[in-house]
Amino acid sequence: MKILFIGARLFDDVAIYNKKNSITSIITESTTNSPNLELADSHHIVPRGMDGPMEIAIKEDVDGVVPLIGIDGPLVEVAIMKENLETEYGIPVAAAGVHAASICAKKYKTKEFLIKNNINTPKCFKISKNNHEVLNGQNINKIPLVLKQDEGQGGFGINIVSSKEKIEEYFMEYETAMAEKFIEGPEVSIEILRWKGKSVPLVPVYKGETTLEGIHPLKKIKKAPLELDGINNTKNNKQIQDIAVKIADSMGLEGTADIDIIFDPETNENKVIEINARPSGTRYITYAATNVNIMHELINMASGKWDALKLKNRIKDYSGIEIPVGNYPSNKNNYKFREISHETPWLIHGPPNHERITVRGETIGAAVNIAEKLEILEKNSI
Repeated sequence: MKILFIGARLFDDVAIYNKKNSITSIITESTTNSPNLELADSHHIVPRGMDGPMEIAIKEDVDGVVPLIGIDGPLVEVAIMKENLETEYGIPVAAAGVHAASICAKKYKTKEFLIKNNINTPKCFKISKNNHEVLNGQNINKIPLVLKQDEGQGGFGINIVSSKEKIEEYFMEYETAMAEKFIEGPEVSIEILRWKGKSVPLVPVYKGETTLEGIHPLKKIKKAPLELDGINNTKNNKQIQDIAVKIADSMGLEGTADIDIIFDPETNENKVIEINARPSGTRYITYAATNVNIMHELINMASGKWDALKLKNRIKDYSGIEIPVGNYPSNKNNYKFREISHETPWLIHGPPNHERITVRGETIGAAVNIAEKLEILEKNSI
């Protein structure tokens, strides 16, 4: 079995899995000094874009392709390559197709898709320096508002404004924006896998509370499964999983997607704010809580081994927490320690100054105990 991986930065997540499953790995990468190149059986430096990876996939006669891309920009181009390789050469590509990738690539398109499919989402409208165009008849005159750009991730182009003066400041940098009502409540993510028409939603992840300061979830403690006070969590988590399946099925997703949600305490409703058709930053805590590694499942898709029913039966009911640690004194932040087990119930990941530790426990209390022993969590802080 020979698999082409596009991008080296995330390859440390799959290096050991490839070896264990006797998969010959080839990487294409556009950056000569990219990390993890030496972990593959071979690699090729190619120009940016998907022409080079497609050429290598054909030349090497690979059995499948797995794009290891954690940013949004190239995803539509990946989708076009996918359609060419699958249609013309019969090479499966574990990624979203053009229709799904196009929806996820633009926030306006995502919003229109959600509204069209009757999926709960915060009300929004378009606004510019001089005027605004109401989207689908929905308008909001209340402040604070969340202002977003049509493209961008990781908080780029997103500001929470609580006065007209702050709106004017925003438009000193941007010409137009999408404005959403700011909801004060828990941020949630759920990852979903879908291949050949079969969807498998995983565990809803709690990413902290929204703040007027717009603190990014990477700087907060994450927990899974999602547990909120004052509601039926079993029912709510099932509703979130059903939302994920409806989204994936409606757009014809393939590969994986991460769906971002705000739980509105005023209405007790889950409101979808974003869909990302790529591996997510919550993949480690999802793995901790379910024992399902998203990256490994993409390899199974590309190699023809993915079975939705068997995967559902493999999902475990663990608990997980993920804690930002900055720089933690450990030599385990590398590919050799990317697995969680009973003997090693935690792993460390992330770049210098932004490291995080993900911990698994049979219960959330057990996970907290492990974190306290690692001295990354103060007692009674959760």
